[in-house]
Amino acid sequence: MTDSAWVALSLVERLGGKTLYTLLEQFDNDPRAVLAADEADLRRVRGVGATLAARIRAMNIAAVEEALPRWQQAGVTILTLHDAAYPVRLRALPDAPPTLFVRGGGPAAWDRSAAIVGTREPTPESLRLAQTLASELSERGYLIVSGLALGVDAAAHLGALAVPCGVTLGVLGCGVLNIYPPANAPLAEAVARRGALLSEVQPAATPSASNLVARNRIITGLSDVVIVIETEADGGAMHAARFALAQGRRLYAVDSAASGNRALIAAGAVALDANKPEIPF
Repeated sequence: MTDSAWVALSLVERLGGKTLYTLLEQFDNDPRAVLAADEADLRRVRGVGATLAARIRAMNIAAVEEALPRWQQAGVTILTLHDAAYPVRLRALPDAPPTLFVRGGGPAAWDRSAAIVGTREPTPESLRLAQTLASELSERGYLIVSGLALGVDAAAHLGALAVPCGVTLGVLGCGVLNIYPPANAPLAEAVARRGALLSEVQPAATPSASNLVARNRIITGLSDVVIVIETEADGGAMHAARFALAQGRRLYAVDSAASGNRALIAAGAVALDANKPEIPF
């Protein structure tokens, strides 16, 4: 049975995983004790200031308990770090999401995963390359992970879906019952049928800039390898690249004129030939 107090604590706005685990250490690993604590006790914990303490104290466990069966009836599976089905590779991260909300059957196994990411406004060549690589990797038994954004992400999901045995995951910066961008809602349904949609925010949540950035650590954390198709130096895919490097994932970037790709290759990412993208793993 899902621990509603754990889920409620994990949904406190701007409470990162590291601070959550620090709080639990200070309160005997009891999320209800954290939620019931007074401001003074909360603020004794490193990383907890007045604003965060107020958010913790304002969290309504009863509302979460009421929402849990509604989310589950809508097809959402709730995985916490205590569940055997929680992805092992993701669990190993120091900032692993305390709770994952999953819609779809999910992969039979979470191993052999490749993340394919890039700009929302790619060149036609980059779109074709993302789709081709996703299809080739799917044929080789890789799970394709991306962020369901327009552009490269969508092409990667489509490439996996084009292969009869292809399985793909869409990691969202919004709730799994509130798809963003709306234009990708049909794609999201196809991804959920073949693989899964997952998010660390509650299922009805709208997207936010911070959540869209944070979901990149989940994309890369689920993956063995991360491939950047096309990005500018200030593009969103650079967040994924930085997370990949911090997590020790193998990072590849297509050898192109895009400023982000050039910067990543200069920093040590393995270059992939755009004309002959032989997969070196």
